[in-house]
Amino acid sequence: MPTPSADTLQQLADNIKHWASELGFQQCGITEPDLSAERERLRAWLDEGYQGEMGYLENHFDKRIDPTQLVEGTQRIICVRMNYMPPDTRKLDTLSDPSRGYIARYTLGRDYHKLMRKRLTQLGKKIAAEVDNLGYRAFVDSAPVLERPLAQKAGIGWIGKHGLVLNREAGSWFLLGELFIDLPLPIDPPETENHCGRCTACIDVCPTEAFPQPGVLDARRCISYLTIELKGSIPEELRPKIGNRIFGCDDCQMICPWNRFSDVTDEQDFMPRNNLNDAELLTLFSWDEETFLKKTEGSAIRRTGHEGWLRNIAVALGNSAGGEAVVDSLEARRDHPSEMVREHIEWALKQLQERNGPSPLPIRQHPGMKRIKD
Repeated sequence: MPTPSADTLQQLADNIKHWASELGFQQCGITEPDLSAERERLRAWLDEGYQGEMGYLENHFDKRIDPTQLVEGTQRIICVRMNYMPPDTRKLDTLSDPSRGYIARYTLGRDYHKLMRKRLTQLGKKIAAEVDNLGYRAFVDSAPVLERPLAQKAGIGWIGKHGLVLNREAGSWFLLGELFIDLPLPIDPPETENHCGRCTACIDVCPTEAFPQPGVLDARRCISYLTIELKGSIPEELRPKIGNRIFGCDDCQMICPWNRFSDVTDEQDFMPRNNLNDAELLTLFSWDEETFLKKTEGSAIRRTGHEGWLRNIAVALGNSAGGEAVVDSLEARRDHPSEMVREHIEWALKQLQERNGPSPLPIRQHPGMKRIKD
């Protein structure tokens, strides 16, 4: 197939951005598949062991740096972002109430992987209808793809001190996706400015001090890693710092000044299910595995598994105000078949027993949290 003219390619690129908007993406940018500038940075991060037990991040190193090795023939990568924050999710109210479980807001509804990958595939089909023998492949937080550097190269935003992509008009409450294609479309200018300035709010507010330096995350201390990716026991010294966060953590985003400009989503699939935006810990801890699987059907929360779910909630209950109902609930699961679950239950009971007075452990909160857009 002959290469289309420059004018034809430019018109197609314009059409792609229009189609992306029609499919529910708030921004679309096009870049080339060259991430060689990330090689030393990624290698240094891995050499420090900051990936923890996420061994998959060490695999296919060359494919991460050179996406053409992942999908042969790739000439351009179309990067998109989609807002995910539902309206009125009571972020601060839930985080400040130790009797309730805080769940990262990107997981309250349907699993974003499926939703966005389907939309990206639809975008690929629209392009293929205009171009003969087009090769394309969609990725959403999957495979060895360095999505944040790609998004920056495509002009979506800059990578903030918390390691997430920030946009001046949209903050960071959005998800990223990519469509690899074998067509030499015109590329968009990259985001070359970092607009974080001297602000270190995201670093200062982190409950577990997971940022050894700006822009560098030690995943081994990150609450998202500890409550989702980690399959074994949570280090004891970090458990009190987790508070009531039972699946992920949004603190570094909630405190970010740029999220004053963020917009909520109108995607119905991202709306909270089963009251997970404000549920009582005791209710969530009472779920047996069958209930857990039913209540989290189609949700990214399933990644932690039922044992991980109980582990996380046991820690949160240990950090709660306690009381007879909490102790009884923990006691009822003391003989759970999982050694890991039993260990965290025993820790929680010990915490409650040793704590003087009825007051819960304070939720570590940056003074500026009260100013966030909820």
